[in-house]
Amino acid sequence: MTGTEGGSGTEGEVIGVLLADDDERFRGVYRKLFDRTAGFRVAGEASDGAEAARLAGALRPAVALLDVQMPGTDGLEAARRILRDTTTRVIMLTTFDLDEYVYEALTLGASGFLLKNASPPEVLQAVRTVRAGNAVLAPEVTARLLRRFAPHRPERGHAFAGQVLSERETQVIRFVARGYTNQQIADELFLSVETVRTYLRRMFAKLGVNDRTHLAVLAYEAGLLHEPRSG
Repeated sequence: MTGTEGGSGTEGEVIGVLLADDDERFRGVYRKLFDRTAGFRVAGEASDGAEAARLAGALRPAVALLDVQMPGTDGLEAARRILRDTTTRVIMLTTFDLDEYVYEALTLGASGFLLKNASPPEVLQAVRTVRAGNAVLAPEVTARLLRRFAPHRPERGHAFAGQVLSERETQVIRFVARGYTNQQIADELFLSVETVRTYLRRMFAKLGVNDRTHLAVLAYEAGLLHEPRSG
C-alpha cells in the first residue's frame, strides 16, 4: 500500500480504488482501466457486499465502486457499513437507473451514482471528482431523480425548515443539486469560485451537512428545486 488513500487529494496522488461486483468479467474491465491509467490503482476486489465492507475496513481505499445488486449482502448494505466505519467515499454502479436505489444510496451518504454503461473517461473522472470531495451523478440519474422527488416534497419537517436562505443561496443549492461544479456555478451566477465556496461552507454549517451530495438530497426532500412562479 502507498499510504496515499487517506486525507485530502494532492497532486501526484495515486487513488486506491476498491471494486465490488459479482461479475468477475466486469471487475476485469475496470481493473484493466485503473491499472493502465496513471494515478490509479486497484486496492482490492470483492464479489459481494460483505466482502467489500470487510476489505474497505482493512485496506482503507480512497474510493469504493459498489454494484447495487449483488447476491447476499447487496451494495446498499455494503455502502451503509463502509460509510459508517471508514472515510472511503462510495460510488454506486448499476445497469438500471432505478430511483429507489439512487435515493437510498444518496441518503446513506454515497458520493456518486453511475450507470454501468458509463465510458472509461466518465468512470475515471467520477473517481477523481469523488476523491476531491465532490459529488457525481450520471445525467440520466439526475433527471429521473428530479422528476420523481421534486414534485413530491414531504409534509414532514425537513432540514431547511426554519432556515432563512437568501435568493443567491437558493440559486447555488439548485445548481449543486443539478450536478454543477463550483466553476460552472460561478460562471452561471457571475461570481468568483471562492465566493461560491463561501456560500457552500455557510450552507453546510447552517444545515449540518458535510458534502454537496447530502445538500442535494436535502434540497430534493424540501422541494427546493421548484422554480418560483412569476407574477
